[in-house]
Amino acid sequence: MITYLLLAITIGLGVLSITLLRKASRKPLRDGILTALLSVSLGLFIYLYGTWVFLSIYAKYVFGVSYLLLGLYFLWKRKRVLRATNALYKVVLILFFGTCCILYFTGTTGVPERVDLDFPLKKGRYFVIQGGKGLPTNLFHFSLRGAIYAMDIVRLNDFGNRANTVFSRNLEDYAIFGDTIYSPCNGRVVRAHGSNPDNIPPNMDRGPKNTNMVVIETDTYTVFMGHMKMNSVMVKEGDRVTTGQPIGRVGNSGFSSEPHLHIQVHKREDGHPWYRSTPLYIRFNGNSYLLNEVIKKKNL
Repeated sequence: MITYLLLAITIGLGVLSITLLRKASRKPLRDGILTALLSVSLGLFIYLYGTWVFLSIYAKYVFGVSYLLLGLYFLWKRKRVLRATNALYKVVLILFFGTCCILYFTGTTGVPERVDLDFPLKKGRYFVIQGGKGLPTNLFHFSLRGAIYAMDIVRLNDFGNRANTVFSRNLEDYAIFGDTIYSPCNGRVVRAHGSNPDNIPPNMDRGPKNTNMVVIETDTYTVFMGHMKMNSVMVKEGDRVTTGQPIGRVGNSGFSSEPHLHIQVHKREDGHPWYRSTPLYIRFNGNSYLLNEVIKKKNL
């Protein structure tokens, strides 16, 4: 199961970063500096990119605090033991993890055109499970046509997880399943479909052409929201909607392995279908969000 594998990789790399820090503290500065830099770059990488939410977002903070405290302890207990070291592979890995950490914030798409929307969910804390400014943070969406700034959003429960267990086949276990989706803007509904059944996780066999969706068009851009719950869409094509109006509920239809809201926005361009037009980077109520960031109501 991919969920368990990604979580195991996250925890394993986190432990490895701490182990490398301990090794660096047992070497003289000349030999230990590269190991220490490798540890720091790996630790920051897994802190930013790790799938901690599969366990709990609080696990991420526990790891970060533990890393800092253990780093201070290892420095205090530092021993000067001479050991041979192979520097080349460490330099390569430091450059790789360091570059990924920088690209987490900058992305690879330059300065994107932006759009400001009202956040379409209202119940509590939400989490960007996929999103960012292109590669490497938005790898999955980057491979889709024009979806380089698309976002996948889940809701967090009281334990900081998106479901009651690490992985569940029960749709009701996912905190976001059935949440009301509100229109993020004023506009006209140009596509509304809601008859497709919800997938039972992790089944995605029905594919992207069987997604319950609402597509809203404004004078300057088009908003697509997908994976809605079967028979939950509350609007029809041609309807005028206003910001904050209920339009559907979060589900797991189409090309989706677990309940979440998929949202992407494109500039309106004559002669191009909306999904082939220029993608826009989304801001919710004036705030930008990246991969693995929490969206809190107080920030909206």
